Amino acid sequence: MFRTALRNVLAHKARLLMTVLAVTLGVAFVSGTLVFTDTLKKSLSGQSAKDYAGVAVSVTSYGQLMNENGEKEGEPGLSQATLDKVKALPGVASVSGRVSGFAGVGDENGKLIGAGWANQGANYTPVKDDKNPRYTFTAGAGPAKADEIALDKATADTGKYKVGDKVRVATNGPVKEYSLAGVFTTTDGGVTAGGSLVLFETKVAQELYLKPGYFQEMSVGAKDGTSAEKLLADVKTLVDSKGTQAQTGAALAEKQAKDIERGLGQLGTMLLVFAGISLFVGVFLIYNTFTMLVTQRTKELALLRAVGANRGQVMRSVLTEALVVGFMSAVIGLISGIGLAVAMRSVIGSLGAKLPGGGVVVAPSTIIAALVIGVLVTTVAALLPAWRTGRIAPVAAMGSAHLPASAKSLVVRNVIGSIISVIGIGLVLLGVSNGGNSGRMTIGAGAFFMLIGMIVLLPLLSKPVIGAVRPLLQKVFGIPGKLASQNAVRNPRRTAVTAASLAIGLTLVTTLSVLGITVGKVVDRMTTEKLKADYKVSMAGDMGGYLDESVAETLAKTPGIKAVSPQTAGYFMVGDDFRSASGVNPAGIGRLLNIETVSGSVDSLAKGEILVAEKTAKSKKLDTGSTIQVKYQDGKQQTLKVGAVYKDMEGLLSPYVLDDKILSQHSEESAVSEVYVNVEGGSSKAGQQKVVDALGKNPAIKVATQQDMRNEMGGQINLMLNIMYGLLGMALIISVLGVVNTLAMSVFERTQEIGMLRAIGLDRGRVKNMIRLEAVAISLFGAVLGVAIGVFLAWAVGSTLAKAMPNYELILPWDRIGIFLLLAAVVGVLAAMWPARSAARLNMLTAIKTE
Repeated sequence: MFRTALRNVLAHKARLLMTVLAVTLGVAFVSGTLVFTDTLKKSLSGQSAKDYAGVAVSVTSYGQLMNENGEKEGEPGLSQATLDKVKALPGVASVSGRVSGFAGVGDENGKLIGAGWANQGANYTPVKDDKNPRYTFTAGAGPAKADEIALDKATADTGKYKVGDKVRVATNGPVKEYSLAGVFTTTDGGVTAGGSLVLFETKVAQELYLKPGYFQEMSVGAKDGTSAEKLLADVKTLVDSKGTQAQTGAALAEKQAKDIERGLGQLGTMLLVFAGISLFVGVFLIYNTFTMLVTQRTKELALLRAVGANRGQVMRSVLTEALVVGFMSAVIGLISGIGLAVAMRSVIGSLGAKLPGGGVVVAPSTIIAALVIGVLVTTVAALLPAWRTGRIAPVAAMGSAHLPASAKSLVVRNVIGSIISVIGIGLVLLGVSNGGNSGRMTIGAGAFFMLIGMIVLLPLLSKPVIGAVRPLLQKVFGIPGKLASQNAVRNPRRTAVTAASLAIGLTLVTTLSVLGITVGKVVDRMTTEKLKADYKVSMAGDMGGYLDESVAETLAKTPGIKAVSPQTAGYFMVGDDFRSASGVNPAGIGRLLNIETVSGSVDSLAKGEILVAEKTAKSKKLDTGSTIQVKYQDGKQQTLKVGAVYKDMEGLLSPYVLDDKILSQHSEESAVSEVYVNVEGGSSKAGQQKVVDALGKNPAIKVATQQDMRNEMGGQINLMLNIMYGLLGMALIISVLGVVNTLAMSVFERTQEIGMLRAIGLDRGRVKNMIRLEAVAISLFGAVLGVAIGVFLAWAVGSTLAKAMPNYELILPWDRIGIFLLLAAVVGVLAAMWPARSAARLNMLTAIKTE
């Protein structure tokens, strides 16, 4: 029986090739993810260990902390005096302090170099022999004067800067010009991630990022023979235990390695989820393939039973074929996965990230996982066809080409499917009722049961759904259309299995598309309706951070600018709770934001009064005229009168709004997140350039129009959707293979019928049309169900978001839904090419003689 199984594998190479391809794609996705994350983990962890190889003890300061009264206490960082004391400890070879923050460098066109969020500035401190082991200079040396800087090599090359050149550097304030003293290479994480690194003279960096005489970090090198643990204990006696964390360099490297593993684990989990979807869809293809192979060999298997093979042997023969196919697929998938991991690493490198070198890591666990997944998925999918094979009686099998499912079995299936579907719909509706994160979790569970129920019920649904389009197919395409619709439901089980793979993929794609576009429209509507400003000034790229308070002051003094209001992020305590607050310019905010009041007036801001968002006012039982006792960051208290209650503007304003001057005078540092601006003549390229010029063409500052803001949000959503489409693309490819399998099996079962049709006048062209239309009908059947369920789930998830997003209204992207259905039809046409060609080329006489 084992030899028989092997012979059958070789005898049906074309059919099994699609199964091998389906399993290979899924295994490649899984193994590629594991190899990629393991490789990155090893290289980044190794680089982390290398970075801290010369550090015996590392101390990090968290700055001043808040006490129970909301007052800051402690020093802003590690003082130079503390470093000097540590340096005097026995066994200390070197001590260096580090202070860092944002710094951006523009290219020759003034465009910011680097990834924005990873652009950093830091102080340069020689450690030994006027060198610092973190940096290897390829030209020049480190900055020694206040007007000098050093740049990482990638940034210098991109900006075409050489030693001695003048370089314009932007922090969160005005651009300053420095002389380039040196160019260096480094393994700094920010540079590795595609950012830039600017090194300043220490005093300059301290003034920019902290306070003169203070550092954020301290690295301590040990003399030969000195224990890092002993040195750590000595260092701890000299630093404040509340506001600092001291640990050995080895412990810090280990912690970073764990952080890397945790971060990569999240990436790996996301990729594995999509790999799992591909494998799940592949199960349907494998099931159909083995069902087709068993059907084709019905008489052969019956003969084996007749000459003495028992049911178990016949079943094991089919399962052995599945094991062989699964093992082959797993091996090919593993090799393909390694190639995929290398490709993923190259793609990340081409996007600007500079990953540490090192070989590809193929862990034993990855090999085992690939083999187990490939063999297990294939074998599980082949279990039911193998079991059915064992149940076929020899005489019945010899007299029948294929055995349709009994009415009783379909009734049982429909009952089970209905129960599962009702459970799923009930859970989804319960999640909608609960709302919030818990509601979305319940909806997720309900979606799972709904999909399972749909898969079980598809044979029942196939006849009425496809039957509904039969008149249209017959009217447009004539006899081929009528025959195609009849053939599509001839075997409801097989049609259901084929349509299920497409339905699953399109359910996920539709849900994501509807949610993404709806959220994008909500944000767009908020920008259009709530924002009256011509421009929003903020830090460029994804760097975040705050603008210098001089930005608003400079713009307010610029001729041609009508209104300016900074958006200052702050907080205060109301009772025992911290509350976020927005500081604005009372004189200009009414002309820049459309603040709709429920009661009171926005003009009350100028009187020192506070505005409260409607939801907060209701929860705190506040109204216009009420008073609030607040405690600011500096510990001072004040009683504020509520001047107005306004409709919530989440994303634009905090629940509490007051005069920026009041909020700023109680904060040590500026926290201006953006500045809203109106210019004379309204929004225009000239007006935008006026704002850019007023800020000294600062590459780190972005001046965005309302359209820019809409495009930015829309671009982020489209990027997310495109990534999801790409990850789900593999599942759709497997779905195409499933349609090919189904049509091939349909042609095989109807060989004699097709011969008769050809004999009575149906030419080859119409035979091809019949097969193509059958494929399109099956594909659209799965697509329509997938889109319908996807829209329902998007509505459910959206309902849980509506409370948190004002003006939320579900939007159906009919253009994308139309594209999905069109692509499903195209999938059907492409999948039908080979089966249709095979059917049209059948010899009439040979086909008629086929039993």
